[in-house]
Amino acid sequence: MSANLPEEDLSCPVCCEIFQDPVLLPCSHSFCRSCLEHFWERAVIRSCPVCRRRASKKSPASNRALKNLCEAFLLGRGQGSASGSNILCWRHGEKLKLFCLVDQEPICVVCQASKMHKGHDCSPTEEAALDCKDKMTAALKVLQFKQEIFNKARQSSAITLEHIKNQAKRVERQMKDEFLKLHQFLYEEEERRLSALKEEEECRVAAVKNRDDDNTRKILSLTDMIRTMEQTINAEDLTLLQNFKAIIDGTWTTFQDPEGMSGSLLNESKHLGNLKYKVWEKMQAVAPYSPVILDPNTAHPCLALSDDLTSLRYSTPNQVLPSNPERFHISAEVLGCTTFSSASHGWEIEVGENEDWILGLASECVKRDQEVPARPENGFWTICLRDGQYRAMASPPTAIKVEEKLQRVLVQLNWDKGEVLFSNPSHQEIIYTFKHVFTEKLLPYFYTQSKHPLRILSKPVMVST
Repeated sequence: MSANLPEEDLSCPVCCEIFQDPVLLPCSHSFCRSCLEHFWERAVIRSCPVCRRRASKKSPASNRALKNLCEAFLLGRGQGSASGSNILCWRHGEKLKLFCLVDQEPICVVCQASKMHKGHDCSPTEEAALDCKDKMTAALKVLQFKQEIFNKARQSSAITLEHIKNQAKRVERQMKDEFLKLHQFLYEEEERRLSALKEEEECRVAAVKNRDDDNTRKILSLTDMIRTMEQTINAEDLTLLQNFKAIIDGTWTTFQDPEGMSGSLLNESKHLGNLKYKVWEKMQAVAPYSPVILDPNTAHPCLALSDDLTSLRYSTPNQVLPSNPERFHISAEVLGCTTFSSASHGWEIEVGENEDWILGLASECVKRDQEVPARPENGFWTICLRDGQYRAMASPPTAIKVEEKLQRVLVQLNWDKGEVLFSNPSHQEIIYTFKHVFTEKLLPYFYTQSKHPLRILSKPVMVST
C-alpha cells in the first residue's frame, strides 16, 4: 500500500523528509517527534505548526500506522535501489530512462514532459552515468590527493611532537649543566672570599694579641719597678739618696706609652662593598656574552650547531628534523634568532680553516624552500669564500682583495644609514660595504658546507655608571 502513496503524503510538513517516529496531534496533523519538539521549544504556546490549534501539554501519541507506512516505503525504495535498472518512477510508475541535467536526478519520459522538468536538458541514464562516473573519478582523485596531504601532515605532526620532546629534554639537560657551572663558580667564589675573610681575621687577631702580650710584659716590669720604688721611698735617707739617680732615670726612659689600635679592625668595605657586582664582573669569565645566537629552528638538517648555539659546521648524515616553515630545506643555511630594524649592531665570526662559507644578513622574508643566490635582490647582503676566492654577493658578484687569509670577519649593520659593512678585525680594515634602504627586519645569516666550524665570538659587556 505504501508503494502507491505519493512521497508527499509520507513527508513531515516541517522538515519535508519521510516521517521519523511520527506523532499525531488532536487536530489530525502528524509530524516527526523531533521536529515538533524543536518547533515547540521556540514557540510561545504549544500549537500545531500547520493549523495553529492549541495542543495538550501531554506528550503527543505516536502514529503507529503512519510509522509502519513510512518504514514500508523506505524498505521498498531500498529494494528498488538494489535492483538497479528496474527502478520505477515513484510518481508515474515508468522506468527511469533519462537524467535531468538541471535537477541532477533520474526521471521517466512522463516526468520530462511534466511542468517540473519541462525545458530541462536531459540525457540517457547510461550516458549520464558514464559522465557522472568520470566526474566522480576525478573528484575521487582529488579526495585521495587531499587524503595523502593530510596523512603527510599527520606524519609531520608526529615528527614535530617527537622533536619537541627531544628539544625539551636536551634544553633541560643543557640548562642544568649551565646552572651547575654557575653554582660551582659561585660556590668556589664564596669559598675564596670567605677564606680571604678568615685570613684577614686571623691576621688582625694575631696583631692585637701580640700587642696585648707586649703590654702584659710591660705591666709586669712596671709592677716590679713600682715595688722597688715604694721600698726605696720607705728606706733610710742615705739609702734613698744613694739609689735615687738610678731609679729615677730608669722610670722616665724605660717605657713608652701603648700604641693606639688604629687599623686593627676588619676592612668590611673591602669584603662587602659592591660584592654582587664584583662577583658578577668576575662571572663573565665563565658566562661570556654572545651578540648573536643561532636559531636551530631555521637550520638545515645538514648543519650541526654547538650546545651554546654560537657555532655551526657541516655534518652528515642529515638529522631528522621537522619540516617547519622557518627552516631552510634546500641548502646548508641558518639564521640568528634576533631581528634588527633600527640602530647599529655588530658581531665577529671566527672562520679559521673553513674555506666554504657565506656570512652577512638576510631579510626575515627570504625563501626557505628553494635555493636562491644570496644577493640583495633576494633579500641577502653577504660576502663569501668559495673556491679559494673572496666575493661580495652583489649583482653581479664582486671579487674582494685581501692581503692575507681571513681568520675572522666583523659584520656591522647601520640600519639608519642603510649600510652593511664587512671588515678584517685583525687590521681594522673594511673590505666591502653594501648600501640599501631597508624596509624589512633583518637577521644574521650563515652558510657553510665545511666540517670546520664557523664560530660567533663572545663580546665584552660594557657597564656604564
